[in-house]
Amino acid sequence: MAKTALARLEEMEAKAREGGGPERIEKQHARGKMTARERLDALLDPGTFVELDAFATHRATEFGMERKRPLGDGVVTGWGEIDGRLVYVFAQDFTVLGGSVGEAHGRKICKVLDLALQNGAPVIGLNDSGGARIQEGVDALAAYGEVFYRNVLASGVVPQISVIMGPCAGGAVYSPALTDFVVMVEGTARMFITGPDVVRAVTHEEVTSEDLGGAEVHHTTSGVAHFTAADDMEALALVRSLLSYLPSNNAEDPPYIPPTDPPGRTDPDLDHLVPEDPKQGYDMREVIHRVVDEGSFLEVQKGFAPNLIVGFARLGGSVVGIVAQQPAVLAGVLDINASDKGTRFIRFCDCFNIPIITFVDTPGFLPGVAQEHNGIIRHGAKMIYAYAEAIVPKISVITRKAYGGAYIVMSSKHLRSDICLAWPDAEIAVMGPEGAVKVVFRRDLEQAEDPKATQERLVEEYRERFANPYVAAARGYLDAVIRPSQTRPFLIRGLRMLRDKRVRRPPRKHGNMPV
Repeated sequence: MAKTALARLEEMEAKAREGGGPERIEKQHARGKMTARERLDALLDPGTFVELDAFATHRATEFGMERKRPLGDGVVTGWGEIDGRLVYVFAQDFTVLGGSVGEAHGRKICKVLDLALQNGAPVIGLNDSGGARIQEGVDALAAYGEVFYRNVLASGVVPQISVIMGPCAGGAVYSPALTDFVVMVEGTARMFITGPDVVRAVTHEEVTSEDLGGAEVHHTTSGVAHFTAADDMEALALVRSLLSYLPSNNAEDPPYIPPTDPPGRTDPDLDHLVPEDPKQGYDMREVIHRVVDEGSFLEVQKGFAPNLIVGFARLGGSVVGIVAQQPAVLAGVLDINASDKGTRFIRFCDCFNIPIITFVDTPGFLPGVAQEHNGIIRHGAKMIYAYAEAIVPKISVITRKAYGGAYIVMSSKHLRSDICLAWPDAEIAVMGPEGAVKVVFRRDLEQAEDPKATQERLVEEYRERFANPYVAAARGYLDAVIRPSQTRPFLIRGLRMLRDKRVRRPPRKHGNMPV
């Protein structure tokens, strides 16, 4: 091969790797941000990255773009490995044209999405972009549309993870929103449809970029961000950890890791963890940590709707999805945000063959005008739909309260949970004993010589006759009432029994879930 041809190749490769040049790279570092290639080096196993379309350029000629034709067009794409497993990646390069998206830029992202679908491997997008490239007009918008379409095609087929590491505004936000998980870097990540200037002009509201679309806002208020990280390195390490719980595609099972925590381990402290006073809260996270393999719980959306806990863990080395009420927050009620949070997580687990373990302790749905007017009926119905639709192994454990419609919603036998368990102090009823007595015996209480003593007696009678697990067990709605200390080995044995579960459903194009 001619020496000049090799020299030309080396020159082109070097030019593609230089990004926007030393000055812009220095500015990127000054903002506390890594470059696109530095991020990929930190994310992937060393030496595994293979780049695609390094020499791609745009073909726009408007507004002086003919003089700006950087190689790669502002995004680095390709494939590599994480813990030896194939993944496809793209990393927007803010040092090149502000990471703006044009026709060639979008085409590169589409190529890795197509490859991921064809080869059954996860896609990880590192987002750091000024948005659509104005100079390319409708071609830039078309690029976004092509990416969105592929995000939808890949949904439920391969895991999609978005990491927001800089600005992500306008139409650009919808690609991450269509993916399975969004990680945002604190201090540098921004996501919003319209920025503070437009908000100020249209609604006259004064707001900063951070307060409008920063990581904290989307992690605690909007629910857009599933995770936040202190910096780029922490975000990339989190992605590697998250992937360890996920299969490569919907035809595979999640990765199994031989447990060091004995599957038959019992925990006597669980027998005394739930307070005797039903009005007293406790931390459901402690229950989860004591039951699952030691150190294996990865919580998802921790800051959003904290009255419901969701996340991944391992039981006997096998990955499970955890859905649980949090009695320490709003007594564990279900509300609009908790319903949305639980629904999305349940459906992800069902897509990717991850069994669902549900811990139940809820007094019901949150009452109030705001909840009703904002659609708690519609949002609560989503969770019913998700549990009923899911065909992966489902096991529920009622640790204390399961009242009213919330009892049905939370993976009950009536929604086809495979195994339904309860702890001995569980209360399963249409409503709590105090409320039930006030409704049923209102006149008796009004006429009683000692209303307080009469109410206490009736409450105990109600609890003895109705609000205990043995009535449900007698009907077959519970498969077993177990000692709390035995929860871990019981769940592991149940999962082993359900390993080859198969479900046939009526043929249909798709259901019509309430949204």
